[in-house]
Amino acid sequence: MQEKPVVLSLKNISKKYPGVQALSDVSIDFHAGEIHCLVGENGAGKSTFIKMISGANIPDTGTIEVFGKVYNAMSPRLSGELGIDVVYQEFNLAEDMSVAENMYLGTEIKSHGLVDMKTINERAQEVFRRMDVKIDVRQIVGELSVSYMQFVEIAKALAKNAKILILDEPTAPLTEDEVDKLLNLLVELKKQGLTIIYISHRLNEMFRIGDRITVLRDGRKIVTDQTSNITTKDLISYMVGREMSFEYPPRSHEIGDVVLEAKHIVSEKVHDISFSVRAGEILGFGGLVGAGRTETARAVFGADLRYGGQVLLNGKEVKITRPKDAVAHGIGFITEDRKHQGLLLDESICHNISLAILRRISRFSVINRQTERTLASRQKDILRIKTPTIEATANSMSGGNQQKVVLAKWLAADCKVLIMDEPTRGVDVGAKQEIYKLISELAAKGIGIILISSEMEELLGMSERIIILHEGNFMKELSKSEFSQQTVMQYASGIM
Repeated sequence: MQEKPVVLSLKNISKKYPGVQALSDVSIDFHAGEIHCLVGENGAGKSTFIKMISGANIPDTGTIEVFGKVYNAMSPRLSGELGIDVVYQEFNLAEDMSVAENMYLGTEIKSHGLVDMKTINERAQEVFRRMDVKIDVRQIVGELSVSYMQFVEIAKALAKNAKILILDEPTAPLTEDEVDKLLNLLVELKKQGLTIIYISHRLNEMFRIGDRITVLRDGRKIVTDQTSNITTKDLISYMVGREMSFEYPPRSHEIGDVVLEAKHIVSEKVHDISFSVRAGEILGFGGLVGAGRTETARAVFGADLRYGGQVLLNGKEVKITRPKDAVAHGIGFITEDRKHQGLLLDESICHNISLAILRRISRFSVINRQTERTLASRQKDILRIKTPTIEATANSMSGGNQQKVVLAKWLAADCKVLIMDEPTRGVDVGAKQEIYKLISELAAKGIGIILISSEMEELLGMSERIIILHEGNFMKELSKSEFSQQTVMQYASGIM
């Protein structure tokens, strides 16, 4: 079979930041009409590599060739003019504007000097018909679910007639059905000649849609090969530099008494939910997008207004009306949105780790900086957080290392109950294994864990019991002996 022409080629790209060699002499070609998967652990250099293509960063050395023309560097404007579009993990949407307005923001279609909303709406709707996604393009983006916001981001790129589309963890917020729809769409776009650079930590997606795979590790290219030539075991070995087991950590410790009990919890999107978690137990929360898993946890934690219900710790009712109350009672919450709710991005790693225990390390409202640094350094070593210094800001880190900082914050707080909402989202396979091991170690110490996860294997592999919700309602509690993907999906879909 004749090889398809190269449309994008990066040659000998290097980039160094203070204390970190992000990329070292990386060369990769991308062909027309292929899905080229880019994988690697957090900190491997994937994000830096994308920024070279999009013009967000300038390489120290190397060249970028696009459709046969060589450039020393890209700029965001040049990249866009050449038909390169990036859909990042974090949404870039104007939430108070409609879907269609977002898609054509900056490229508005006008008639007689006025914005032609009729034509804009029609063209936007046509893009979604091409995607086979049902949506009212006149709807305000802020009213959409997270999954539909992701579809809007992709639709924005298609509306610009992108020739090279880069997708960074596009399926992270999606349900299994939505993932299937997106992956099928990408295969169709590939057939139409679109070049797709696909980044994901979900290896099964790579093998399902990828034509070729490139592995980065510690800023260097390890291999580029046809997907058909690589096994899952090979891929993980390339990524982490060692062989890894797929097994979830074994747990042999005894489960203790009930440490937290929630009775008849009611909030705006939660309807009479009751559950309990025992000391040393990992209680899974399953359900589709919109099931109310996060909303239930937020109501218990005091982050959302609770209209009714009780929260009991060790058999005694506690008053929790705000997160501060929950933290005071020994409840921690690793949020799904680490960038906006879990971290202060412009603050140091050190300060982020100490956020939940400032009173403990302060005297007369003055923080003991030496105690803070000692604490942060210890947590950095325990969690293997990759950073040249704990004084670096959180926004300078990769997504996986940011998640480790969030984990470190609650580890430092010595919680009795820890709610984990999608703790491995956007985290590579090596870091996932570390987080799974850490979760098991926390449970072995007697901490009650509530694990909210959209990854079926993770939910089944890590939980002792699973509570399944559907549209804010309790559907079923499953014991370990009842676990199966079919059973979980049945109840998650609202079928009794």
